[in-house]
Amino acid sequence: MSKPMPEKPTVDGLEDVWGPAWEQDGTYRFDRDSATKDAVYSIDTPPPTASGSLHIGHVFSYTHTDLKARFERMRGKHVFYPMGWDDNGLPTERRVQNYYGVRCDPQLPYDPMFVPPFEGGDGKSSKAADQVPVSRRNFIELCERLTVEDEQQFEHLFRTLGLSVDWTQSYRTIDDTSRASAQRAFLRNLDRGEAYQADAPTLWDVTFRTAVAQAELEDRDMPGAYHGIAFHRTDGEGDVVIQTTRPELLPACVALVAHPDDERFQDLFGTTVRSPLFDVEVPVLAHHLAQQDKGAGIAMVCTFGDTTDVVWWRELQLPNRAVIGFDGRVRSDEPAWIESERGRALYAEMAGKTVFSAKKVVVDALTESGDLIGEVRTIQHPVKFFEKGDKPLEIVSTRQWYIVNGARDESLKATLRQRGEEIAFHPDFMRVRYDNWVGGLSGDWLISRQRFFGVPLPVWYPLDADGNPVYDQPIVPSEAQLPVDPAAEPAPGFTEDQRGVPGGFQGELDVMDTWATSSLTPQLAGKWESDPALYDLVYPYDVRPQAQDIIRTWLFTTVLRSQLEADTVPWKHASISGFIVDPDRKKMSKSKGNVVTPLSILEQHGADAVRYWAASSKLGTDAAFDPQNPKQIKVGRRLAIKVLNAAKFVYGFELPTGAHAVTEALDVDMLAALRTTVEQATAAFEGFDHARALEVTERFFWTFCDDYLELVKERAYGTAPDATHETQASAVLALRAAIDVQLRLLAPFLPFATEEVWAWTHDTSVHRASWPTVADLPVDAAETGLLAAVGQALIGIRGAKTAAKASQKTPVTRAVVAAPAETRALVERAAVDLAAVGRIQDLSFVDGPELAVTEIELAEQPA
Repeated sequence: MSKPMPEKPTVDGLEDVWGPAWEQDGTYRFDRDSATKDAVYSIDTPPPTASGSLHIGHVFSYTHTDLKARFERMRGKHVFYPMGWDDNGLPTERRVQNYYGVRCDPQLPYDPMFVPPFEGGDGKSSKAADQVPVSRRNFIELCERLTVEDEQQFEHLFRTLGLSVDWTQSYRTIDDTSRASAQRAFLRNLDRGEAYQADAPTLWDVTFRTAVAQAELEDRDMPGAYHGIAFHRTDGEGDVVIQTTRPELLPACVALVAHPDDERFQDLFGTTVRSPLFDVEVPVLAHHLAQQDKGAGIAMVCTFGDTTDVVWWRELQLPNRAVIGFDGRVRSDEPAWIESERGRALYAEMAGKTVFSAKKVVVDALTESGDLIGEVRTIQHPVKFFEKGDKPLEIVSTRQWYIVNGARDESLKATLRQRGEEIAFHPDFMRVRYDNWVGGLSGDWLISRQRFFGVPLPVWYPLDADGNPVYDQPIVPSEAQLPVDPAAEPAPGFTEDQRGVPGGFQGELDVMDTWATSSLTPQLAGKWESDPALYDLVYPYDVRPQAQDIIRTWLFTTVLRSQLEADTVPWKHASISGFIVDPDRKKMSKSKGNVVTPLSILEQHGADAVRYWAASSKLGTDAAFDPQNPKQIKVGRRLAIKVLNAAKFVYGFELPTGAHAVTEALDVDMLAALRTTVEQATAAFEGFDHARALEVTERFFWTFCDDYLELVKERAYGTAPDATHETQASAVLALRAAIDVQLRLLAPFLPFATEEVWAWTHDTSVHRASWPTVADLPVDAAETGLLAAVGQALIGIRGAKTAAKASQKTPVTRAVVAAPAETRALVERAAVDLAAVGRIQDLSFVDGPELAVTEIELAEQPA
């Protein structure tokens, strides 16, 4: 490690020097052979989605984790700090489609010679019509190829940033081990009755052709219009007018619902009405979710217009008359419940149309029949979307797999709430997001997805004598057979030629929701079941670092899986980073087009400077970033440069020979102030407040450089008046002790600059050195304020010279410093150092109301 001190130290290029050295020396390697469970600090590191590029927000949040990892390592912990890559899921599939210009068609055969039409064609092939259809296996091969390329770029970026990750502990969520772990967990859920399948209303994205879970929803304000529609009372006593924004769902109407306390509809409850145009008889019912002040106060229940329709359908035991298909168009099969010729003819006109076109058909027909009442009223209203989708969600009836999550089990819900209480959130106010999510769950966790690149659901279904699948008798593999792909492998006890034939089997084609795998990151990183010794060392983990917007998904589902499998919390702490926002305070995201790619920023300013910017923000706090004027990054670079130069100055003094001690008042007080800094920085790191640790450390460092170094340098050189070997030794000992401690305090923030300096005088890495304690300082004294007081006096002397437009090297014939008695006594104890740095021939002190230089006479300067 040791290297010669350069003539002109620089921060440029340190990443290229020390990154490879750390890897070669195994500086951050997890030493499991020497570790005991009590001595391990384990981190459930977020696996970034391997799709595209990382942005500055990743640098921001991953730096926060690294700061804590480095602190704990220096405290003597064996830090388990892995890195995973989240390969599977919709973002990867979409990127592959656009990048290679392909789309998956599971009906096509595998082509071993297939060459994609594009290589790096981002943006050229975003339309399905422009994409070449390929087999499922060809598509998955392209997904695997591109994710590996992306992951290599991500690793390069994280290494450049200086993350102290143990790269031997990396994993992919789609590799064989991860697929086996996810399938094992699912089979155990199934065996315990926690996983089940049901044919039920499902939120469906018509673009991606996949089911969507509650956690993946977002509301977007969209234009709409209220249409007044007259239903005809069966008893002939007039019409009932409802208001709806979805008249195209009129053929799917199964009831009208009003609030049980609404006096306007008391005589209607228990009666029936007939729908206009389609002439279908439906009941009028009471339910507490009907809003008396919304629309006409009475609602049309359709299967299914929104999630409230689903609740009414379930709780009121209504029939399922779905008319919207998986493609978002009106289904072509003729509904059996529409019996009138007029109704059937109108439905035939709607069949195959999009919901937009079908709405026009129905509105035109209502206008012609006179059943459209009043003016159509336009509105803006929230509409549910898949968070990655472009079209409003529909609700269709599908057979899907679910895992229980407490939505329908109050005992499990209470347990999950209690687990949330057992986790320390940093900052604590983030806990309410977890509590609110658990309390607001409305359905079990839908985990099946109609996609291709993911972990297959490990089940097959037997086919009866007519070739129909028997869904309630799924065939499952043994855990020893995992991982399996039912779409490509025969069911246990069958041969491939029995696939799809009566009496044979059919493989499940759906894959698991990406969160069903990511919720097992503690198990994946810790090699659950495949390496029990490692797993026992690291689980439960010490901390889960993550973003605030996925508390409802990643954090909650990990707590759920840990509860179901191990009856414990997955980690003791959850550290939640804030967002990066642009100069207009808008969150940076790829969808908004305002992201900043970080590699160029790192190359321009250096990793330490970028880390300083990230470390300056507390957990849970949003930070603005302006790439055109990164002020905080420039401050960080200046700090890193100052560390190199200040250390070079200090190391320029040889350690004194013989038995010497820190004896001078100024030296003692400086080290006493450093003791306070060590205590404050340590407490801040222990409390997950890295920003506070940086603040107190940096404040002391600049005082040390601007004041103490200036005040003590003449004595350290031995050129101060009345200097002795003992007073010189005191200065040098204090300087060396202070820089040694400060380098360790700054090491988590500026790993490259501090390693460079440390290597000038040490044979081992600063990142394997011990975190400083007060015992490392050669004094045991309380801070008196002497350094601060003398520093203020020095500012006064410098200011007087500046006001006289004189050089700071100009001698001072006479100077008088006034101060209150207590402060005066302090400053007088450092009079020799103050006189030396100020080049003062006659320095005296008088009483005064405040510390100030009241008189100063400069020597005449030569012309």
